[in-house]
Parts: sequence; C-alpha cells; structure tokens
Amino acid sequence: MNKLDRYDLNILAELQRDARISNQELAERIGLSPSPCSRRVKQLEDDGYILRQVALLDRKKLGLTLTAYVHIGMDRHTPERFEHFESVINQCPEVLECSLVTGMDADYQLKVVVPDMDHYQKFLLGQLTRIEGVSSVRSSFVLNQVISSTQLPLQHLRN
Repeated sequence: MNKLDRYDLNILAELQRDARISNQELAERIGLSPSPCSRRVKQLEDDGYILRQVALLDRKKLGLTLTAYVHIGMDRHTPERFEHFESVINQCPEVLECSLVTGMDADYQLKVVVPDMDHYQKFLLGQLTRIEGVSSVRSSFVLNQVISSTQLPLQHLRN
C-alpha cells in the first residue's frame, strides 16, 4: 500500500460523497490546483484505490421494495462445492452481496433485493434451493433500513 497523504485522503472522501464532482470543484475543496488534483485522481485509480464509479439508484422508485438477508448452509465443505455455488449465485441479479461467513449456522450470507414476497418465493424455490449442495436456507426480511452507506471509513488512515 502506498502512503496516502491528506490530499489523497480528502480526494477519496470527496469522491465517495459525489463521484460526479468536477475536477475543478474537487481541486477547490481539497486545496490543490486542478492539474495536480487530476494527476492524483488518476494515480489513485492506477494504484487500485478507486475501483470504479457507479450511479446509486433508488430501489423503491424502481419497485424493489423487499430486501432479505439469506443464510445458506452447504451440505459439504469442499472447494468444488463452494466454487459451484459461487459460480451459480454470481448469475443471480437479485443477489447484491454474497459473503462466505463464519460464526453462525450458515456458510454464506446473501443480500437479496426483489419487488415483493411473490418474487422472493420464486427466487427461493426456483433458483436458490435448486443449487446443488444447498442444504439449508434461512431468510430474514428488512423492516426498516436504518443506515445505508457506500462510504468507507478513512479516519484510521489519517496521521
């Protein structure tokens, strides 16, 4: 990891808040002139600190009102079984996150977003439970999302 200075950290913080900010505005906010600011952004991209820029959509306006956290248990703990599950689950657009987890009676935790319970049932019975090796599925449904952020904490990197 390259040493990030205060300008780099400020660039990362500002871009996490609004990636559409112009280079001119970004430079003004962090206290650099536009050319060095642009070079630093490019370097942060080249070094892999900035992976990509995306648009965040309003899921409710798009009719995606049901969010579920799904815990998946696997019948066998073999690399082949896990690789197969991961390759299949990567093809499911309803799954926003998939993590291999420890400390619970599950091997994977998924974050699933669908329009409603009918769609969830179709996803559960038509796709999820049909994946070879899935031995248990437990679902929890979000009643109210208290925090939703895409901004990573950077405080630990400041001197």
